[in-house]
Amino acid sequence: ANRFDATKISFAIPVRDATSGPPQYVIRVVSDRWVGVSFEETFSVSHLLLPDRQSAHTRLLDLTPLSKACLQNDAYEQLYNFTHFNPVQTQCFHVCYHSDYNVLMGAPTGSGKTIVAELCLFRLFNEHPGMKAIYVAPLKALSRERMLDWGERIGRKLGRTVVELTGDFTPDVSALAKADVIVTTPEKWDGISRHWQHRNYVTKVGLVIIDEIHLLGQDRGPILEVIVSRMRYISVSLDYRIRFCGLSTALANAHDIADWLGIGVVGLYNFPPSVRPVPMTVHIQGYPEKHYCPRMATMNKPTFHAIQNHSPEKPVLVFVASRRQTRLTAQDLLGFIKSDACEDPRMWSKNMDPNTLLYHQARCQDPYLKEFIEFGIGIHHAGLTARDREIVEALYLEQKIMVLVATSTLAWGVNFPAHLVVVKGTEFFDPQLKRYVDFPITDVLQMMGRAGRPQFDDHAVSVVMVHEPKKNFYRRFLYEPFPVESSLHEQLTDHINAEICAKTITNKDEAVDYVTWTYFFRRLTANPAYYDQFIAALEDESDANPEKFRSMLSDYLDRLINKCFDELLRSACIEIAEQEVSADGDVLPPKVTSTAIGKIASLYYLGHRTVAQFSRTLSREPLNFVGATRVLCECPQYEEVPVRHNEDKLCAEWAEKLPIEIDLAQQAYDSPHTKAFLLLQAHMWGVKVPIADFQTDMKSVLDQSIRIIQSMVDIAAYEAQLKSAMNMIMLLQCIHQATHPWRSSLRTLPHISDTIEQQLYDQGITSLPELIERQDVNRIIGKLHLSAPNAHKELIRRVKGLPLLRVSFELRIVEASDEEEAKDLQELAEGRNVDKPPPLTQPYNVPPGCDLELTVNLKYGNDPEKYFMATKSEFTKKKTFSWWVLLGDLEVDELVDVKRVMMPAKRGFDRRAVFSFNSPGEEDGETFKLSVIVCSDSYYGLDQQYDIDITTTAGDGGAPAEGE
Repeated sequence: ANRFDATKISFAIPVRDATSGPPQYVIRVVSDRWVGVSFEETFSVSHLLLPDRQSAHTRLLDLTPLSKACLQNDAYEQLYNFTHFNPVQTQCFHVCYHSDYNVLMGAPTGSGKTIVAELCLFRLFNEHPGMKAIYVAPLKALSRERMLDWGERIGRKLGRTVVELTGDFTPDVSALAKADVIVTTPEKWDGISRHWQHRNYVTKVGLVIIDEIHLLGQDRGPILEVIVSRMRYISVSLDYRIRFCGLSTALANAHDIADWLGIGVVGLYNFPPSVRPVPMTVHIQGYPEKHYCPRMATMNKPTFHAIQNHSPEKPVLVFVASRRQTRLTAQDLLGFIKSDACEDPRMWSKNMDPNTLLYHQARCQDPYLKEFIEFGIGIHHAGLTARDREIVEALYLEQKIMVLVATSTLAWGVNFPAHLVVVKGTEFFDPQLKRYVDFPITDVLQMMGRAGRPQFDDHAVSVVMVHEPKKNFYRRFLYEPFPVESSLHEQLTDHINAEICAKTITNKDEAVDYVTWTYFFRRLTANPAYYDQFIAALEDESDANPEKFRSMLSDYLDRLINKCFDELLRSACIEIAEQEVSADGDVLPPKVTSTAIGKIASLYYLGHRTVAQFSRTLSREPLNFVGATRVLCECPQYEEVPVRHNEDKLCAEWAEKLPIEIDLAQQAYDSPHTKAFLLLQAHMWGVKVPIADFQTDMKSVLDQSIRIIQSMVDIAAYEAQLKSAMNMIMLLQCIHQATHPWRSSLRTLPHISDTIEQQLYDQGITSLPELIERQDVNRIIGKLHLSAPNAHKELIRRVKGLPLLRVSFELRIVEASDEEEAKDLQELAEGRNVDKPPPLTQPYNVPPGCDLELTVNLKYGNDPEKYFMATKSEFTKKKTFSWWVLLGDLEVDELVDVKRVMMPAKRGFDRRAVFSFNSPGEEDGETFKLSVIVCSDSYYGLDQQYDIDITTTAGDGGAPAEGE
């Protein structure tokens, strides 16, 4: 508690129109401890622009359901196990399948919106062969579900290529180029499409499907906005049509989203919640307990009664807010069913025979889950292992268990319809705000939408349990959702930086024009008070004067863009040139260009604050390995790592078991950065995490760490920091291989324990390079006492699959004094053959102040594995690996330059890195030493270093030679 802490409290005020209600409201804050200490603040809402009152819903027409034979394609018809499309699909069939109009489909969960998207997909296949479809889902769980479904139906049955592009799966460029459908998340597609001018497959996109587009107002909304705006810009720039298909629940301001997607009179469908295929009865129950945990406990008995009354023999989903609540709720339900003399304790598991039960209990790792499934209750949350989640999902879908208690994320992921859905509490603990906050209405609707199974039920039931004061709020707004507002203005700076890097924006006027393409601009004109308090204060005056209103909006955009430019300037991401005057005497807007730091932020998908922090840190002093780890964990990207209730105490106890001490002067145990630091240590030193939740968090930290460290290497190169760059590369290698610098590189191989490592030492092998260079690898490994079956064979295969890199280099004096020779130098750097001066022989003697060129040649002495595969499970996905080639002076810690080289995984094929630099011009006879350091971006222990002594002298170099 200090003067800078801020607490945010939300109230819902019913406002029917601008004239109704009191002229002002009073907020009174009273201390619960000090007598007479209170504060008052008055405010008015009469000046606010209210959402459009006209009906935004599309009327469901009384049409005869269309047969699937209307597809006129046997292959498409075989994908569906029904005979006719439902009323929603029938009404939009012609627009989706027989036209190229953009489509916005707003309909309740379970209305078959995915099939609407598939109709647009089939239209693309029929009329625009060779074009790609992009499916963008705001949650990874949705992408995974769609990939499983379309991978089978669109991929295997239709013979199309479906590729997943998420944080878990990153296919290579050739796979993306061949893909017909790309299933992705907003961040991934934003990162790729930023460089659309250089990526041909981005310009081959003919259809963009955006699922759950009503999430525009939440965390990932700005990225969705940027994607659509960029794809529309690409469409206009290249003069070809990109079709958009947005899927959503019913929307309050569908016309705004439709306008942003380029939808006119045709293509907008916004059906009311009443068009559900299975009618649903909703019960909203209020509970008065003030504190969260007692209130949740009070809801358990009514949950049990709801199951008994509404769905005693049909599947039930109970949604709770946290992983802990899944266990507590399941335990209470288990207690109620055991204590009820009138009920059979195994009434929810009567479809499961004893042998099946024993089989699944033996496979379960979670001890609570083993007990729950015996009585037909399952739990599902991200803290369970993947196998436990698969067991629960399979048992529930087969109706071997009838009650599933899950966290809210399940509502967005795997499609688990039920007859009854119980939403047990509408609040969750926000670790950043450190308080309980309400679920968005969209999340509550999504959970409720899981009620009703079209093939089994003719009606469904949903029970929503809320805090008593919020009961009227949910009754009023559950089916009248708020307008979807944009949050792009909060993250605009980083997106402006990306467009400056892509040269889409070159001055301030173009930045304003860019904003007008976005959904944010449409909502700004419709509800300006939401975005700018200054406009809100003057809205009464501006209503009567449209010119003044437009001027105020223009001033706001001007301030917003200036703020973005100022932040980018402070972060050293952009440079603004002086104003110029045209030939006609007009003053031109100053040019804005991206700096190296700004390009790094855009390339690695990082915020401007992150790269600015790295740049400031790296410019001060060189970092050792531990220092590099601390700097990585302190970056703003890790502010999202959740520190849950009481996890600070857990972190404090866990830190005692980890090797690197916490600096309590700068790090607190409830900080997300401290938690990231502990998780990285645990990964590299192989320390077990205290609870399963930490394993999920570790995966998130590791996934982000790769691109962050790669950006740190580039910034270290920009700051000419050699030792810092080397330690960061070592950190990247250690994270990839779950090891640390104080452990032998041999331990990165499978089956190598302390005992086996000593056996290798006894045979004269002390490091990984010594082992892979030996010709008698089979004999050496054959002598090891490995207990696991096939361990010798696996170890030999892994050792022989490691890259055996051969390095050679040539040093030349170049005369780049005229334009022609400078052009030759450029062509040489690009890998083309040109007439080159002969290389120098050793010892290297060069004139003072001359231009030198060092060519480093890399090739493999074996046929290594094409993909890097870590021994540890955290990086089981395939990834290509590359090499960093650094040129620098270790004595003065100066990095001359760094190049990254991708190598074909075949013996004999070579690649080269070309460095240009100058010899010192002060005096003759001076000798300076440069080091060529070749480092893998993935493998630990395979780095190579070559030192080159160069002496300045008035004499010339000699005949060609190679130095190794």
